[in-house]
Amino acid sequence: MEIEPVASPAVMRLIKAMLVELGQDADREGLLETPERVARSLAFLTQGYAYDPKDVVGDAMFGEDYNEMVVVRDIEVYSLCEHHLLPFFGKAYVAYLPNKKVVGLSKIARVVDVFARRLQVQERLTTQIANALNEILEPRGVAVAVEASHLCMMMRGVEKQNSKVLTSCLLGAFQASQATRMEFLSLIGR
Repeated sequence: MEIEPVASPAVMRLIKAMLVELGQDADREGLLETPERVARSLAFLTQGYAYDPKDVVGDAMFGEDYNEMVVVRDIEVYSLCEHHLLPFFGKAYVAYLPNKKVVGLSKIARVVDVFARRLQVQERLTTQIANALNEILEPRGVAVAVEASHLCMMMRGVEKQNSKVLTSCLLGAFQASQATRMEFLSLIGR
């Protein structure tokens, strides 16, 4: 799941204008190619808008009479905070309880990327992943937890270097059953 990032001429012009507004000589050697690099970077970091999670999963669903919890842990997450356009990064933990079918495990990580590669807030990211997997897999339950560090809190503003944000979304059996919820939390080390 990766589109070759294309440098939008309009974004390049905006980045060059921003550099000038910040008091920089946008034509100096070190900044000469910066507008193109930033435009390509932003295209890459927001490529999730070009994907539908259903298409990403595709036909990687398999009939299987397995009804125990499936957990994919430590999925790297890199996203951009929509409030400051600064990165936040961390790990996603995804679990589901199959209902007569399982999914190719790499597809879970790809669904995480579909939503992470958008302008985001962590709370929305967490629920979008859970809701998409719930809709696509039709499981007995889905649980998603995301733990991330936010550069908007680390580099500016409150400047707290060691703070992390933990969000979760529990659907189906994970929401209804305390025992199922506790098993998930135990398996992800919480």
